[in-house]
Order: sequence, then structure tokens, then C-alpha cells
Amino acid sequence: MRAGPSQEEIRRHNLGVLLRSVHVHGATSRAELTASLGLNRSTIGALTAELAAAGLVTEEIPRDRGRAGRPSLVVRPVSQMVYVLAFAIEADRVTAARVGLGGLVLDRVEAPRRPGPGPLDEVVAPLAAFARQMCHAAPEGSRHIGTGAAITPIVRDRDGQVRPRAYGSWADDPLSTALAEAVGQATRSDSPITRLGTADLAALAEHTRGVALGCANVVYLHGDAGIGGSIVAAGRPLTGHGGNGGEVGHMVVNPAGKPCGCGSRGCWETEVGEQALLVAAGRQIGTGAPGVSAVLDAAGRGDAEAQAAVRQVGDWLGFGVANLVNIFNPEMVVFGGTLREIYLASAAQVRSRLNRTGLPAYREHVRLRTSALGNDAPLLGAAEAAFEQLLADPLADVAGTPLTGRATGPAQPAESGLS
Repeated sequence: MRAGPSQEEIRRHNLGVLLRSVHVHGATSRAELTASLGLNRSTIGALTAELAAAGLVTEEIPRDRGRAGRPSLVVRPVSQMVYVLAFAIEADRVTAARVGLGGLVLDRVEAPRRPGPGPLDEVVAPLAAFARQMCHAAPEGSRHIGTGAAITPIVRDRDGQVRPRAYGSWADDPLSTALAEAVGQATRSDSPITRLGTADLAALAEHTRGVALGCANVVYLHGDAGIGGSIVAAGRPLTGHGGNGGEVGHMVVNPAGKPCGCGSRGCWETEVGEQALLVAAGRQIGTGAPGVSAVLDAAGRGDAEAQAAVRQVGDWLGFGVANLVNIFNPEMVVFGGTLREIYLASAAQVRSRLNRTGLPAYREHVRLRTSALGNDAPLLGAAEAAFEQLLADPLADVAGTPLTGRATGPAQPAESGLS
């Protein structure tokens, strides 16, 4: 029989839980932390003192002291001094940001990229330059603790064709290796790079601090070069074998439909993706998000062909959503990327199809929502992934070496323990 957790394990667990709470919710009083975390006041005081000594939080007297008595100190994340780098590599652009503890975007810059695979350096070089620029602008003494990268696993060629690119092993992927080397040189550190798909990281961001906050079961759908998806079940990502699940765009919805770049026929993204909308509207393919926006704008101004295209795509969008709702029974379906605007323009068709095809017990409670974080959802998700190691063990750096400034003395036993 395995022994119960030691006092040290409980203490480190509680440090992580407290820092995560402040990271997600922002400045929080000790009294609020005591109530929300289920720990006693002295334990909260000891934990916040350790985190403050490690340079991760500050404790301040509240500015608004409307009530008599001793005020409860406010705990704030040290956003300017503890940061990660976040990258988003999408079909048409690359974006980089320096994001401070607490989710505060300190710097952000983006650059367009040519459609299609292209030379590796066309992606790596601008991100490395952004990393050098941002780290140079960081305050003296600040700490870069990790890097996250959101990668669109689909390549859209110049002719508009969508072809899936297998993820493969992250460790052996040439892009991962080149990016790690470039960022290491720019930051002069060997902090890790956490790399995941765009939809997975956008879903993480929406679930952590976006529209799906508080929802345990979520389906996130992302439109870019293709249609990506991510499933959150019982509060945890459903990743599939090897972490490569969520390819909802290749769910076959129309066996007699169009050929898909994956080699199949009638995949969902052939009916609802960017190219499907552009073709239905008689527009030039391969124009990406700007082309989608142009069709939606024309539909809003009364263009009959554009309106018909939006209705057609919206009906197929609802068809796939109904399938996913029937399978996963989510509380919420979130539309991001170009699907955000497509859903807003075709919400009536989506809901109508869902009402006709979805199971009544499931469709009646599901909420259909658009991304609250917009185009930056993948970028913010990459930052959240990069912070994860720190939040799991706040007093160890990325190499496992304890940080300086640790307070001495054991923490109080935690009433909540480890669940």
C-alpha cells in the first residue's frame, strides 16, 4: 500500500494551487484565497510568503479600505518579472508575444507568411528575431521560464488545397528542433518549448480564461487552413493516442462529396472550410481569412450568391456540430478562427440543423458560443502551456533547481490535502 503524501508533497502541491489561482484570477486577497482554496489563514500566509520570497507574487495593502479593522493583504502575480514567450504559427501569419505571469500580454508582434510549407527559415527566422527583441526589452533581472508554440498542422497551398501534415514526434520534428535552437540562442537559456496544435491551445486558453471558463465539457472548433478541433471532457483535454486526436475536420459527413486533401472524400472541412465557402460564393480560392471576410461582408450587404453560400456552409456546420454534440454531450461548443465569423453569419442555419439532428436531451442544454479571445486564443493558449511547469512546482525552475529566496520552516498541514 502506498503511503500518503508527505508534508513536503502537500506543501508543494498547495504552493502550486495558490499560484495557479492568482495566475488565473489575478490579484486576490488572502481572505479570498482562504475561502476559495479551503486552507486556514496561517497556511495561506506561509504559502504566500514563500511565493513572494521566490519573486513570483507580491503582497500589498488594498487601496480601497472601506471597512474598519485589519485589511487582508492582496496577492498579485509579478507579471513584469516572470514571463514566457508564446508563438503562433498559422497558415498565413506568425505571431509572437511575451506574456507575464497572470496572463498579461507585455509585448506582441506578428508578420505575414506565404501560404504553403515554404522553407523552414521563413518561419523560424522571424520568430527568433521577435524572441531576441522581446527578451532585450524585458526588465533587468526578469526571468524567462519557458516557451509555448501553437502550430497549425494543416498546410494550405497557393491553389487553396488543404493538405494535412502529420504531427509526428515533436522531439524529432525539424521545425521543433530549429525553433528550440533559435529561441535558445535568442534567450540564452535552455528553457523548454511546449508545442501543440492550434486548436488544442486555443481550447486551453478559452477554458482557462475565456468563454468556456467554468465549463467541464467543451468542444472547441477552429477554422484556419482547415478545420481543427479540441475536446475537453470532465475538465481535461481528450487528446487521443499520441496526442493527435481532435481531427474533427476529417469526420466524413458526405460520402459522395468533394475529395479532401487527406485522401478521403466528403470530410467535414470540404463542406465548411474556407475553400468551401469561397467556392460556393464563386470567389477566388486560396485567399484565406480575407476572402472569407469578403464573402461574409457581401452576404451582409445583400449579395444573393454570398448569402446562399453562407446558408449552405452553415447547414453543413450545424450537421457536424450535431454529430459532435451527440457523441460528447458538451455544455458548450466554441467557434474560433475563421469559424467564429462564419458561425455568427450562419447561426440560424447551425441551430436549425442541430435542432433537427441532435439528440433532444443533449441539444437542449448545449450553448453555442464564439471565442472570447479572438485571433489571439492560440497565442494565449501557448503561453498557458509554457507556464504549466512553473504552476505545477513553483519553487523549482525549468531544470529542477530550487529557486533562491525560499522561506524557511514547514507550512501548516493542509486541510484539503491531496485529492
